Amino acid sequence: MTTKRIDRDLPSSDDPSSAKRRIEFPEETLENDGAAAIKLLSLLLQCAEYVATDHLREASTLLSEISEICSPFGSSPERVVAYFAQALQTRVISSYLSGACSPLSEKPLTVVQSQKIYSALQTYNSVSPLIKFSHFTANQAIFQALDGEDSVHIIDLDVMQGLQWPALFHILASRPRKLRSIRITGFGSSSDLLASTGRRLADFASSLNLPFEFHPIEGIIGNLIDASQLGTRQGEAVVVHWTEHRLYDVTGNDLETLEILRRLKPNLITVVEQELNYDDGGSFLGRFVEALHYYSALFDALGDGLVEESGERFTVEQIVLGTEIRNIVAHGGGRRKRMKWKEELSRVGFRPVSLRGNPATQAGLLLGMLPWNGYTLVEENGTLRLGWKDLSLLTASAWKSQPFD
Repeated sequence: MTTKRIDRDLPSSDDPSSAKRRIEFPEETLENDGAAAIKLLSLLLQCAEYVATDHLREASTLLSEISEICSPFGSSPERVVAYFAQALQTRVISSYLSGACSPLSEKPLTVVQSQKIYSALQTYNSVSPLIKFSHFTANQAIFQALDGEDSVHIIDLDVMQGLQWPALFHILASRPRKLRSIRITGFGSSSDLLASTGRRLADFASSLNLPFEFHPIEGIIGNLIDASQLGTRQGEAVVVHWTEHRLYDVTGNDLETLEILRRLKPNLITVVEQELNYDDGGSFLGRFVEALHYYSALFDALGDGLVEESGERFTVEQIVLGTEIRNIVAHGGGRRKRMKWKEELSRVGFRPVSLRGNPATQAGLLLGMLPWNGYTLVEENGTLRLGWKDLSLLTASAWKSQPFD
């Protein structure tokens, strides 16, 4: 990818005396707005440096200047800077009040918060291929893993409205060998919303004559006492699925989650991860710059397909992307280290299942049928990466338990 430098040196850690490095951004993010975009990004990076070094008064002054010259309704660079500036403002206020910022909260969402997020994600699904890619790729891997199985138990670590599963039901119903049972255990923050999801999935399964059960669990997997709470049954093929995001905490205690998965020994685990390479417990400035690269690409992608006045675009940017940015910038850091799931699953005894072949072919066909340009699909060591103009955004992988000799 062609990049353009922002002519500003920044510390490589929160220590201002540490070695300097330059910041580069995709040229596509800057080329349409030129000097104005470069000025905005320079001001934002300077403000992040002030926050990283606890110069909060200077940061507040600069944030006031930024708020006067950028808008969440402007160009893509303006919009991304506006949301990062809002997140920095939240962090500054939090620092003034308590002297510290808490990590991404494990407190469950309210029903109203959940409904807003779920509605915004449905809009996101209609204006971007990212969610479709996540669902479609995982479903293809699951369908292949269930070949020959007639009793299936899917454990969805964040079931939301269950939008992923009707498509899988449809291809499972088309198999010559009919299923004796299919169950979904769905984790979520609200018993009422879980009940609604269960009813919708049951109605769809009934329309396909699939024998279906839904088992709701209010909470997160990392807080379970043991794997027996998942209610697995003898003879069932067990599949675990998780699509990573930064809207709220899904797993809770990551080490406990890994231990539950290890003991569960599922037939397959499918994971879709965001390609954000940072540590929550590491350098604030490093986390900030990495996130700015990543979300600049997402805002650029939305701006490529939707006009500035689009209500759908604003909904996605405000509720989905804006919330994630705030959780990374304002609430990230502290006690929790961001888990690299591919590495950790391998460490506790899982081996990768290649997604090359039919899942990769089908994902390529999906992108080819959709009206978005600029997205790229790469198969690498059995994983599938969806990117925007060569910047990787999501990685899909599949895993199975390593048999013991």
